[in-house]
Amino acid sequence: MRTDLRPLTTTPLDHVRNLGILAHVDAGKTTVTERMLYLTGATHKRGEVHDGTTVTDFDSQERDRGITIFAAAVSCVWDHHRINLIDTPGHVDFSDEVERSLRVLDGAIAVFDAVAGVEPQSESVWRQADRHGVPRIAFVNKLDRAGADLDTAVASIRDRLNTVPLVVQLPIGREDGFTGVVDLLRMRALVWAADGGAFTEGPVPEDLREEALRRRRALEEAVAELHPAALEEFCAETTLGVGTMTTALRDLTRSGEGVVVLCGSAYRDRGMEPLLDAVVAYLPSPLEVPPVRGTVDGAERERAADPAAPFAGLVFKVNSTATGRLTYLRVYAGTIRKGDTVLDVAARRTERIGRILRVRADRNTDVDRARAGDIVAVVGLKSARPGASLSAPDAPLLLEPPTVATPVVSVAVEARRSLDTDRLASALARLAEEDPSLAVRTDPETGQTVLSGMGELHLEVAVEKIRRAQGLDIAVGRPRVACRETVVRGVSGLVYRHVKQEGGAGQFAHVVLDVAPLEAACEGTDTFAFRSTVTGGRVPQEYVRAVEAGCRDALEEGPLGGHPVTGVRVTLTDGATHPKDSSEMAFRTAARFALREALRASAMTLLEPVVEVTVTVPDGAVGGVLGDLAARRGRVLGSTARAGTAVITATVPLAELFGYASRLRGRTQGRGTFTTRPAGYAPAPTGALAVNPDR
Repeated sequence: MRTDLRPLTTTPLDHVRNLGILAHVDAGKTTVTERMLYLTGATHKRGEVHDGTTVTDFDSQERDRGITIFAAAVSCVWDHHRINLIDTPGHVDFSDEVERSLRVLDGAIAVFDAVAGVEPQSESVWRQADRHGVPRIAFVNKLDRAGADLDTAVASIRDRLNTVPLVVQLPIGREDGFTGVVDLLRMRALVWAADGGAFTEGPVPEDLREEALRRRRALEEAVAELHPAALEEFCAETTLGVGTMTTALRDLTRSGEGVVVLCGSAYRDRGMEPLLDAVVAYLPSPLEVPPVRGTVDGAERERAADPAAPFAGLVFKVNSTATGRLTYLRVYAGTIRKGDTVLDVAARRTERIGRILRVRADRNTDVDRARAGDIVAVVGLKSARPGASLSAPDAPLLLEPPTVATPVVSVAVEARRSLDTDRLASALARLAEEDPSLAVRTDPETGQTVLSGMGELHLEVAVEKIRRAQGLDIAVGRPRVACRETVVRGVSGLVYRHVKQEGGAGQFAHVVLDVAPLEAACEGTDTFAFRSTVTGGRVPQEYVRAVEAGCRDALEEGPLGGHPVTGVRVTLTDGATHPKDSSEMAFRTAARFALREALRASAMTLLEPVVEVTVTVPDGAVGGVLGDLAARRGRVLGSTARAGTAVITATVPLAELFGYASRLRGRTQGRGTFTTRPAGYAPAPTGALAVNPDR
């Protein structure tokens, strides 16, 4: 069914779907997006990743590398429903783009490779969606590939994602012979032409009828176990009608108790129409998700998805283009029009909206207004950054921004020509504004400009973006990882007295601290615990809070190498005050110097970031790859065989993986691939971070 796009403001709110495409790299999510755009009439030619003709992978680097790097928003219409779609990156280095996108989505399609099943990044983005409470349906793609198996992929979804897969289709044919699916709800066969044309509907093939009936029965039982109304009908009728099944599947999807699973081959144009139907049938509209929650003067408030309510929106992406600055936002409540003034709530600054655009990757259409439930881009906002809350000036609502990951890899960058130094600094500042997971700082010891990001590829893309956009010749240093320091053995009863007298009121603070290790220091999150056991009012409560703040100040730089300190428990055991000279500032200063002294007296160790690596190699190359991982201080977690290849899982220090891609290609004649995901921190052996660049 092909439909024409209608004006943005004519679609009823219950006919809007805001969803994302989530997947591991190379699972086919961009191809899924392209086929959806083609079927809905948003494009008139099928875009192909290998030809560099896709709508959503429009950046030159995406087309050169053949992967999605930047989240791209598009809009289309199917069955009178407007679908606002975001194609998200599948590479671990760009997971922060996924995080920001999930923050503004109401639903998602999780795409899985029918051969590989659940892959590492599939699992990571699934957990991200869990944290945001985003309902999902699953699409098992590439059923036309050799080794494709729907049941195996579904088993991996059940086992690795801890969810209940509700499979509503049965493939017709295997691998090259895959031609269509059996719709288990309506017990009909959908078969696509060999040239990728429209499907034809007919009865279930006789050789599949018994299997289809068995699977339909299993689906009914699974739904009845989870849905009370379905259970009641199942007990009374011993079967479930199509209407009851559809309602139950919708409810289970939106509650997260189950995930509807469909299958097909996006590249061959098979299975896409039922996928679009499932988006409309099972994923929620903006009216069916909880009202957005925010704060007003510290008090929590809700605002419903009502076009007549005061405006509230969240910026999730900023992009500088040749024609100006585009600010992408989700409108949660109210209506905005061209020329309206909006309030950046956190910055307490008003800005004017010049234009409103309905987005389709890099091609946009002007509209007069946007209302609750819409995802649009606006022109005219000069300073709003990703995560900014925008509201009507007379009804501010501060929304929770997306979380920003801490960068783990850094490189020194500098312009080869001194005349370009200022241009480079300006370009880096714009880059960090567009991507909050990038950080730019100046090294206080060397004076070098340091760019930090989520991985080697993340930094490569960022530097190349500046080179192409600004025409700058940039020198890039060797990557360095972001280490942490932690306490192995602490100290007790460290006494520090801060006294300062320079005329007038002085400063006096006396603190006694115990410092001890805190468990879970290696889990990748900054851990710090503080408590006070002071009794008798010897240190007033307001000074106790100042002591905690001073301790946090001291943890920013550790004694081993100036790295942040994590995994520390600090106890304030005693203290003393002066009736005139004690103040919060004095106690904060005392605590900062006291903890620094305590850390120097403690036994400390360096922590380095480690990642879980999944390496897929031909069977004949397993020995060499295992030896190379061991040389990189890797710890093998397991190995499985799959269709002439071996899949090796190991944890490896991130510092040891720089340049691993070229090394792996050399050992496997170009047939080996690997993916990574963060696995926290681990103690670094002495001298281990002096990585051999030739390894």
